[in-house]
Amino acid sequence: MLRQTKGRQTRSRRLSALVKFKPRSPSAFSVLLLSFSLRFTAARVSTVKTGCSKNVSFQEPPEEGPFEAAGYNGAPVDWDVRGVDCSPNPAVMQKNWFLKLDQHFQQFVLYRHCKYYPMLINHPEKCKGDIHLLMVIKSVIEHHDRREAVRQTWGKERNIGDKKIKTLFLLGTPSLDNDAKNLQKLIEFEDKLYGDILQWDFMDTFFNLTLKEVNFLKWFHIYCPRTQFIFKGDDDVFVNPDNLLELLSFRRDSPGMHSLFVGDTIHRAIPIRNRKSKYFIPRELYDKPYPPYVGGGGFLMSGALAQRLFIASADMVLYPIDDVFLGMCLQKVKVTPENHPGFRTFGIMKHKVSPMNNDPCFYKNLLVIHKLNPEELLHMWNSIHDANLICAKKSVLL
Repeated sequence: MLRQTKGRQTRSRRLSALVKFKPRSPSAFSVLLLSFSLRFTAARVSTVKTGCSKNVSFQEPPEEGPFEAAGYNGAPVDWDVRGVDCSPNPAVMQKNWFLKLDQHFQQFVLYRHCKYYPMLINHPEKCKGDIHLLMVIKSVIEHHDRREAVRQTWGKERNIGDKKIKTLFLLGTPSLDNDAKNLQKLIEFEDKLYGDILQWDFMDTFFNLTLKEVNFLKWFHIYCPRTQFIFKGDDDVFVNPDNLLELLSFRRDSPGMHSLFVGDTIHRAIPIRNRKSKYFIPRELYDKPYPPYVGGGGFLMSGALAQRLFIASADMVLYPIDDVFLGMCLQKVKVTPENHPGFRTFGIMKHKVSPMNNDPCFYKNLLVIHKLNPEELLHMWNSIHDANLICAKKSVLL
């Protein structure tokens, strides 16, 4: 479902003040659009020829309106944010530490009290019925090749027995340059083909990743009351869905499954004070150790906990690092994230010579590995599903 906000010129000053990127030439965009269209056309022909499930073939855009059960639990039946009227916080404008920040960081600080934004593309029908696992991927408009690779591999929607697996990509908007409208048309075209994109009317920047987190939690609270589990990750990770499902099945009767939050956990981290780092945090903004949090490349959590995290996040001040912010929310609901050796969200040291770097059996035993480009992802996916591949007994601890 596509909704345009009333007058895009009314977008928050938080967005319009950001530095504009150099626009592409019209001819460059034409080439990009043609390439994009040919890619999808070829994929569609391939899908028809191979007889793939309709869950992974191209679909017509869903009909407008929330599905009939959206509000059965008393939640709003639709996304209720129609516009953004948010003023900057004048209390920080003359602070010395604020004046030393770069422009993007200043914009975050000025508007960090603004949390929820209008939706441009919505698919409430994704959570219709009982969903066992919702695969949620953070992406940006320009990464269409990564999304395509995910759709062809671990992000394929499917049913395994009575367990439904659905996929969504989370997007903001492109920069306000001369090509923004064209890029928006591209993403609308992509969504018509796949119907798997959620898009909000805030600009995709590093400092807005936390906005993507809180807006998704609100979306999940509204539309997904019967979704059991969520995998949330980046668009450059390798995921083994079979291992995720095996982990969930193995633990289904374990106490505390309603508070499941598992990934590559970081303990006793402290804010970085080096101004050259993109993770730099001034002491005036935060001056104590971070609570335990997981690397944002990929983690698994229960739907019940996601509902609690939405409630916790609703009255919390935003933090510029989304992984840490989620750790703060977990601390508020008194849940400690669990570390699991199968989540490698900081990669596998590819700069070192190791037979594991390209060993399909190594990948087959893990759950999540960060930092693969689309070609590497497709290659490794095909390798671990090779019928002739013989591996030792699975070694991942469930």
